[in-house]
Formats: sequence, C-alpha cells, structure tokens
Amino acid sequence: MNEAIQLIIFMLSLVALAPLLGRYMARVFMGENHLLKPVFGWLEKLVYRISGINSEEEMNWKTYTAGVLLFSLFGFILLFLLQILQAYLPLNGEKLPNVSWHLAFNTAMSFTTNTNWQSYSGENTLSYLVQMLGLTVQNFVSAATGIAVFLALIRGLTRKTTEFLGNFWVDITRSVIYVLMPLAVILTLALVGQGVVQTFSHYEKAVTLQGAEQVIPLGPAASQIAIKQLGTNGGGFFGANSAHPFENPTPFSNFLELLAIIIIPAGLVFTFGHYMKSGSQARAIFLTMIFLFAAGLAISLWSEYSHNNVLNVSGSMEGKETRLGVMNSVLWSVTTTATSSGSVNAMHDSLSPLSGLVNMVNMMLGEIIFGGVGSGLYGIIIFIFLTVFIAGLMVGRTPEYLGKKIEAYEIKMTIVAILAPSVVIKLFSAVACSVGPGLSSLSNSGPHGLSEILYAFSSAAGNNGSAFAGLNTNTVFYNLMMGSGMLIGRFGIIIPVLAIAGSMARKKIALVTSGTFRTDNWLFVSLLIIIILIVGGLTFFPPLALGPVVEHFLMNSGVTF
Repeated sequence: MNEAIQLIIFMLSLVALAPLLGRYMARVFMGENHLLKPVFGWLEKLVYRISGINSEEEMNWKTYTAGVLLFSLFGFILLFLLQILQAYLPLNGEKLPNVSWHLAFNTAMSFTTNTNWQSYSGENTLSYLVQMLGLTVQNFVSAATGIAVFLALIRGLTRKTTEFLGNFWVDITRSVIYVLMPLAVILTLALVGQGVVQTFSHYEKAVTLQGAEQVIPLGPAASQIAIKQLGTNGGGFFGANSAHPFENPTPFSNFLELLAIIIIPAGLVFTFGHYMKSGSQARAIFLTMIFLFAAGLAISLWSEYSHNNVLNVSGSMEGKETRLGVMNSVLWSVTTTATSSGSVNAMHDSLSPLSGLVNMVNMMLGEIIFGGVGSGLYGIIIFIFLTVFIAGLMVGRTPEYLGKKIEAYEIKMTIVAILAPSVVIKLFSAVACSVGPGLSSLSNSGPHGLSEILYAFSSAAGNNGSAFAGLNTNTVFYNLMMGSGMLIGRFGIIIPVLAIAGSMARKKIALVTSGTFRTDNWLFVSLLIIIILIVGGLTFFPPLALGPVVEHFLMNSGVTF
C-alpha cells in the first residue's frame, strides 16, 4: 500500500506541475515577460555583450545547424583535453592520473551528446575540476542544445514563408539562465538538505569493524546530481550513480530526483502547445507519452513482483536498494530509460528479463516517451510526421500537420532520423557479437549476454547512458564503438530535424477544412501509438526475441546464465 501511494503521488505531481512549468518555459522562449526576467535579465544581456551576440539576428536552418555542430565540437575538445591533462590541473587532491585517450574520447563524446554513458567509476577516475568544469558544464549546455533544436523545429512549424528559425545562441542562453540554472540551484539545496554531499574536502579514511581501512569518497556531488537529473543527463558523480547513499540518501531525495528527471521533458510538451496556441495538440502528445510510459511501467512492475523460479522468490531484491524497495527501483528504471536520463538507483543487470526488455524498448523507440530535454519532443514529432503521412496514404489525401503539407523531402529526412539510431543498435551489436574484443567483455553467456550488448548500444544510440553493468566497456573496442554510436545517435537526428524545420518554415499554412485530418483527438493518439509500436516492433523484434524474451521463458523453467 505504501508503494502504491508513492506511485500515485509521483504521477499526480507530474500531471499537476508539467503544465505550469510548460507555460513558464513558453514565456521564456517566446521572449515575453516572466518571473525571472527582472532577476536574471542583466545576466542574459551580459552574456550577449561578452560573446558578441546580436540577440535580434536570426538564423536559417543551415546557420543554426552550424552553430549546434561547432558548439558541440568545442565542448567535445575541451572535455577531452581536461581529461588527458587531468594530472597537471588543480583541484586534484587525490592525485588521480590522466585518463586514457580512448576513455577520454568516449566520455567527452558521451557528455557532449547528452548521453553521459560512463565506462569508469567517477570517484576513482576524475578530479573535482574535471567533474565540475567538464561534466557539470556539459550537463547544462548539452541539455540546452536539445531544447534549442526543439525550439527551432517549433518555429519551423508555426512560421510561414520565412527562412529564419531563431538564434541558436539566444536559445541556449535562455535555456541555461532561466530554466536549467534556477531549477538546479533549488534542487541542489534540497538535496544537500537530504544529505547529498557538497564539499571540496579530501576523501576521508575510516576503519571498519573488522579493522580494515576504508576510503570514503567525497566531493561537490549535489550540484552535479541536480543538473544531471534535470537535464536528463544521468552521469553519476560516484560510480554507483543514484544507488550511492551520497547521491541519493533518502526516499524523499529519491522522489525529488525522479520527478526532476521527467518534469522538464513533460513540461516542454505544454510549451509546444503554447507555441501552437493549441492546448489540444499538447494534450494529444502528452496522452501518447503517458500511455506508453504507464504501459511499460505496468509490465515492469508485474514482471518484478512475479515469482522468480531461479531465485524462488517474488519481488526479488537482488540488485536493488533496501532503503528504496522494488517499486521505486522499477519506477526509476522505466523513467530513466523513457526520458534518456540514464541515471540508475538499482542494478539493471539484475532486473527480470521483461523489465530489461521494457527498458530496451524505451530506448529503441528513439527516447520519445517524454525523452531527453528537447530531444524527446522533436523525436516524437518525427513519428507524428510518419503517422500523418501513412494516414494520408490510407485516405488518398496529401498529408498535413498543423496546416503545412508533409512532402517527399520531409519524409526522406524523417526516415533518416528514424533509421540512424536503429542502424547503430543493430549493426554495432552484430559486430560486437561477432568479434573477440566484443565477446571478451561479457560477464554472462546465452541470451543475457546478448541483452547486455544490445542494451549497451541501445543506450548509446538513444543517448541514454544507462547500462546493464554486466558488460566491461572500458576497452578500446567498446569506447570507440560506443562513442561513434553516440555521435550518430545524436546528430543523425538533429541534422534531419533542423532540415525539416527549415523546409517547413518556408511553407504556407493552409486553412483547416472538414477534410483536414485532425491531430488532436483520440483517433490520432491511437494511430500514433500503433505506428510507434509497429515501427519499433518490426525493427527490433528479432534481437529482442533472442535476448530478453528467450531469457524470460528459460527463467520460468529455472534456467539462468
């Protein structure tokens, strides 16, 4: 009963707060007066003055894309250099050595692409300086980049006969100053109040009851934890991520971090509605997301509470924190994979096969069930284009969305955006299963071993960052393969999305008639859900059948790997 109450409070909080945050963010990004403009308006202007940005100058889609790519490239180079030069930089009280080039490549690509996959343990690998100046900064700006691309697509859909999509530099500045930074400060203070560490002190040494010496890692964790959750980044300050008591010490901190993971992606749905001046369009998308989220959660909870014939228990606590329990672990696993956060408070490798399947499906669908900050919205709009196109074929009418015709160019870019991460997941997994360096890192054989590899590349291509954790990826092979997968998974979608935005912005807006296919009713919501599931099912059913599905039936027969 206690766990059911916690789940209900979480869902009600999400439904109540998302529209409020969405309205606030719409005011911010539309340049209207809002609560924090008198407080931080001077800082926004100072950033423009120092950077030489003309906030009134707008960009076409090519210039906007160039800004996204150059900014991301600069962030990648800076973070890479910080890691390989770590031993010579300050705030390295534990004398940690330089990071190897291939791990530095993987980590820099990971945090630049908002993936935050970690092939290392933070407290043993990275100094305070790299954690703050490298990782925490990227947690802000990579999330802001996703929001900026989303805003460009919105403008492409709402404007008519224009080349301009806004200003990338203005969009990321406002995202950081008015949205991410204030929320991160509030959440940081709340987490510190719950016991999350925030200090520059050296690691402490303690003596255990058995007389052994134990090193207790410390650091400025709370500030990074706050933005890692709010920005759907997910990278933990400590290796155990949010299962570590210094990152997530209490049930209330667990609730706050869970809500932080999903609140901005959910709020942006309603920001979309305000831009469209159509609350019904936002509600249709929100209902689609909440249905898919709830369906995955229901399957996972049923699977975890069902009898496990291998362990001979129901509601297995293997790999879960006793202070949080089964429900909070399952809710976190579904939330973190539905939102591209990737943070964890339990060992996903220990989840039941069907729970692991739900997590993989969430990522394989393209992180569109709320998804990443900004990226979830432009991801589901891609599926909306595909749904409208298929509906148009069925009724023999030129497909339209929000009064604009969806033509061959938009559909080609849509297919590219859908196929890019799919190719990474299936092709890279196939390579890893076929070569020695890929197989040598497995800790399990059989279908579970396949699931470990499949999960890893799904996480990379979906820019999620969570892991089954039974796969050793800190090797040259996996660091390079997964880093490349993150790159394709991020920009293989962003570039087509911005190309679509530029194309749509040049079009006229047609009048709504009785023959217009509505995209804000239950019929459309149902059709959108079906298209999402069919595309995901047709693409990934074979590898899923060989991995978690086979493992589920074997587990029921008492066989494990």
